[in-house]
Parts: sequence; structure tokens; C-alpha cells
Amino acid sequence: MEGKIGKNITTEKDVAKVGLFKMVSFTVTGIVVLDTFVAPAALGASSITIWLLTAILFFIPYGLINAELGATYPEDGGIYAWVKRAFGPFQASLVAWYYWVNVAFWMPAVFIAFSTWFSMAFFPAMGNLAGASLAVAMCWLIVFIGIRGVDLSITVTNIAAILKVSVLIVFGLMGAIYAMKNGVANDFSLSSFALNLNFDTISYSSAIVYNLLGFELISAIASKIDEPEKNIPKMTVFAGILIAAMYIIGTFGVLAAIPAASIDPLDGFFYALQELSTVFGPASGIVFNITMIVALFTLVSNMISWTLGGVEVLDEAEFTKHTKILGHRNEKYDTPDYSYVLMGIIATFLIVLNFALSGNANDAFWTILSFSFLIFFLPYLWLFPAVVKLRKVDKDISRPYEIPFGKFGLYASSIIGFLFITLGIILLFFNGDGWDSLYHLTLIVGTILTTLYGIYLYRMSV
Repeated sequence: MEGKIGKNITTEKDVAKVGLFKMVSFTVTGIVVLDTFVAPAALGASSITIWLLTAILFFIPYGLINAELGATYPEDGGIYAWVKRAFGPFQASLVAWYYWVNVAFWMPAVFIAFSTWFSMAFFPAMGNLAGASLAVAMCWLIVFIGIRGVDLSITVTNIAAILKVSVLIVFGLMGAIYAMKNGVANDFSLSSFALNLNFDTISYSSAIVYNLLGFELISAIASKIDEPEKNIPKMTVFAGILIAAMYIIGTFGVLAAIPAASIDPLDGFFYALQELSTVFGPASGIVFNITMIVALFTLVSNMISWTLGGVEVLDEAEFTKHTKILGHRNEKYDTPDYSYVLMGIIATFLIVLNFALSGNANDAFWTILSFSFLIFFLPYLWLFPAVVKLRKVDKDISRPYEIPFGKFGLYASSIIGFLFITLGIILLFFNGDGWDSLYHLTLIVGTILTTLYGIYLYRMSV
């Protein structure tokens, strides 16, 4: 998700290359999300089984694909550059456009959650106006950081990665202590880990896939990576193990304290933390407040990773050079500043609309978030076939890393990943309530309009 990052520097000597630790930190920050990881825990202990199976069946093949592509084609743009090589500039431009639109619509959902958690934790009487104002202010903080360039974003995400890992480890530790003091809130017998192959299981597996996406983020700033042909595969292994372990540990902590049937998909993290903190007795309030502040910071860092990626991937697309707004660059930092600003304007509009129409943070939240999910999934429909196509068309290119097990490993990884993404897209249209005009029309019409405008932007540049 990044583009002309090299423009942010004056000479190569001034560049501090992104090493393995920073790559792992950036990827962990981009992938690990605290606001949505709790939802699958509603299935009880079997959700841990789903995490494990999804990690094995999807996360590993997905990581292997990104390791091969990132090591073989270490060029700015990441997924855009790979799809362009495989399928040409038109399809790559759509991928870049989807990436950018997803972030623009995901940002308000994240900061609506931020505002809600902040209010619940520290200012329960905070009204809609104050809540909307806080969410909007956080969006523009992200815009400011993005315009300042890659170095500041990388620094923030390095700190955030350590904090995210700490939060999830603390969740697991508090869960273990809670279980010893009070017993567990859910059944953890061996039979409780068995899967029920029903709609809920499949649906939450799709949600887990969403929580595991983002390996390609770091490849978007390939020109700033130190020895990408070696470090991208290493990063995939280290970050992959860490991310999967942290999600499972965090899920255990949630299930230790909160009955599965009582888990709130939006605010489950908040209530689980509130209950887990009680193990510290009189100090529970202090522990809760500190952890909540850290969690709020990680929401901000998550958006730093993705806005940086979304803007920079779009900046690689050819049509941005012919678009005054998207192609404009900041005189001081040489970043695509108007692209960030436009993202901030869209996010502001959606936040205001949400609070104006719903009266609370729940009603429109899922519609906005589901639309961003759908747009987010679409680029991966190109990613998984791209690795197969590039093996065929670039037979003679040197590949520092290849997916194991030859053609079987290549095709299995590509097909499995593609099927998971396709299933995720389909399941977004089954929200359990039948036809909902606002929800379904937003997904259908919004996707059509987004695609048509992306095609228009591309056609204007050729």
C-alpha cells in the first residue's frame, strides 16, 4: 500500500532503511486490531479452534504468497505493482483505488469505536456532539501524521506494535488469574473446542480472515526496506507467528471473563477488559484506565499504518499523475497531501452522518464497516491469482524465496486464499436479518459506484 516513498528523501545517504524489527512492528501494527478481534469469541471455546484452523488454512498460504512476491519484486506499491505486472495497469489501478476507498471508509468506523470506548471509560455523559467531534479530530490527526511522511508513521507504529502485543499478553495473563480466582465464564472442556459446521462458524471464520489481512502492507514501502529479498520472508515468519499467537491469547482472556452469549461485537473488548481488571482488586481502576489508554492509542496506530498504505498504493497508480487532487504533493514533505486530506473529508462526513442519523455509535457503524470490509476484500481477488500468473510470465526472473512444495504449494496457496476471500465477500451479504435496504443497497450501490468511478479515473489517464 505505498507508493513514491523515495520522494520523501533528498539523498540515499539520508535514508534510515527499515530493518527486520521495524518491518515486523509495522506489520503487527497493521494486522492486529483490538476493535474487531473479540467478535468471534461469541462462539465460545470453539472460536480458538477456528482461529487455529484459519491461521493454518489461510494465514500461512497468504503469508507465503506475500513473502514470494515481496522478495521477488521489491518495488514501491506492493500489491499494486504485483497486479500491474501480472494483469496490466487497468486492473492494478482498480486494486489501488479499492485500497484507498477502503481506508477512507474504515477510518470513520475505527474512530467511532475510539470515541465510544473513550466515552464509556472516561466520560460516560459525553454527548453525540462531543463524541463526533472527538472522532473527527482523530481522523485529522491521522491526516497530519500521514502528510509528515513515512518516518514519523514508522516510528509510531513501532511503539504501537509493542503496546499491542503487551495488551493481548496482559489479556491472557489476566484471564488465567481470573480463572484461578473466579473460575472461567465459559466451558473449556475438550469437547467445547469442537467445531459446529454451521453458518455462524463460517461467518466468524470470515471475520477472522479480515483480522489477518495486511501482510502486503510493508511491501508498499519496498524502496525503504533493508534487504527486502531476505527480510520480507523472515518478517512473514516472525510476524505471522506473533500475530496468530496474540489473537489466540487475547481470545482466551475474553472467554475467561465473559460468557460467550454476552459478548458484544462492538464493545466486547471494553467489557472484557473491565471484568478482567477486577483481578487487581483496589487497583483494578488504575489497571483498566492504563490499558484502555494504550488500547485507544493502538486504534490510532492501526489507522496510521493503513492510511499510509492506502495513500501510497494509490499514489503509484498512473491516473494519480493526471488528477490534480490525488496527484498533488506537499511542498515541504513531498507526500500526496491532498489524497490524505480527501480521505479526512470523507471520514468526517461519514462520522457526522453516523451520529446525526443514529443517535448512537451502533446503528450505522456496521453498515459503514461492512462496506469497507467488502471494498477491502476486493483487491485480494487479484492478489492470489497474481502469484500464479507471475510464475508463468516471469519464468527467468530470480526468486530469492519461493512458496514451498513447488507447483502444488503454489496452486494450493493461491486457490485456498482466493476461496477464503470469495467466501468472505459472499457472507457480507448475509447479515442474519434478511433484506435490509440501507445495508444491502449501501454494499451493492456503493461498490458499483466505487468501481465505475475507479474506471473513470483510469480512462481519464489513458
